[in-house]
Amino acid sequence: MVTLRQAHALLADRGFRSGGASTATFADGAPYRVEIPSCEGPRVMAAVLEEAATRGVRIDRVSQGSGVMMLTDAEIEEMLSLGASAGVEVCLFLGPRGAWDIGGQAKVSAAVGGVARGNEMVAASPCDAFRAVELGVRSLLVGDIGVLELLGQLKVDGSLPADLVLKTSVLMPLPNAPTARLYERLGATSLNVSTDLPVPVLAEIRSVTSVPIDMYIEVPDDQGGHVRFYDVPEIVKVAAPVYLKMGLRNSPNIYPVGAHLTATAEALGRERVRRAELILRLLAEQDEDL
Repeated sequence: MVTLRQAHALLADRGFRSGGASTATFADGAPYRVEIPSCEGPRVMAAVLEEAATRGVRIDRVSQGSGVMMLTDAEIEEMLSLGASAGVEVCLFLGPRGAWDIGGQAKVSAAVGGVARGNEMVAASPCDAFRAVELGVRSLLVGDIGVLELLGQLKVDGSLPADLVLKTSVLMPLPNAPTARLYERLGATSLNVSTDLPVPVLAEIRSVTSVPIDMYIEVPDDQGGHVRFYDVPEIVKVAAPVYLKMGLRNSPNIYPVGAHLTATAEALGRERVRRAELILRLLAEQDEDL
């Protein structure tokens, strides 16, 4: 029988050990960047960028959750134009997903909300990816592990650009270091970790991965509802390079967005920027080096 102590030793032999402080950074030397999620289309993105300029908050990435298929070509091109003008990465979600499909499991378990059910839904994801890439998108959000591997292979064989960011969704649970290493091996270039991980587990994940981590600092209710403002300095110290992502507690799930929800989506986007301002103030107050 293998004891728990022996099992820990087995993990350590394979590189899975306790982590410590991270000395890694983004290419520009920054240990963290700011991401505003649920940026659903050009009107919401324009509102987010306007709010960021007013508050003096630097936004590095916006991500969208309704999906490529819910945007027109003109809307995607407008988002890319806004991103290019502001120096902001635009990340779009891929394709249909289990939560929107005719199946019943996703109606009772959010754990399968992002999956692609069957080859038809799998095929829809690279279909979205190729369309987005042709329009100029270089950052995609992936919610299914099989789709992640397929897109990673398409990058390797040159069918998709080598510099295409493949960002895992929070709908793909990432609770530990072995899973993080697996996602990176399959092609992930930005890892959205599970929302409820303590700082030591983030350090473990960072110790086996080289790509940026992105993490909700305030978490939507359907993903746990945590508010972790005061944890940010320690998160940055162990998880860098890390995207600090601003969800909102006590807010509606608005996917998929359309004109009927634009005002709500804009208000939520502006409030996420205000949350970012609060977090950055605390970060500067608690650790001047950061």
